[in-house]
Amino acid sequence: MKLYNELLEEFKKGQMGYAAIAIIGQSCIGSVAAMMILMSDLSKVPLLVLLFFVTILCMAFNGAILAQLKPKTTFNLLVLSVLFSGAVISIFLL
Repeated sequence: MKLYNELLEEFKKGQMGYAAIAIIGQSCIGSVAAMMILMSDLSKVPLLVLLFFVTILCMAFNGAILAQLKPKTTFNLLVLSVLFSGAVISIFLL
């Protein structure tokens, strides 16, 4: 929890700069997760559900930045999106 609070405070200090960098990084991670999902041998329904969640989480973060939501909300969406996309990538790599 201490690490989260420290990162959140740092994000608040330089929100505009960190948001620009985070959009690029998070979108790349989300794209890799989407690619891994589409390359998998899953049946259609699980494939589309996973792809839906990866896409929605990436879009939610990008929308939060465009809507200039509170820094904590934006940061939480960033963390959620990166963790979910990272988990998807990890699952398909194993």
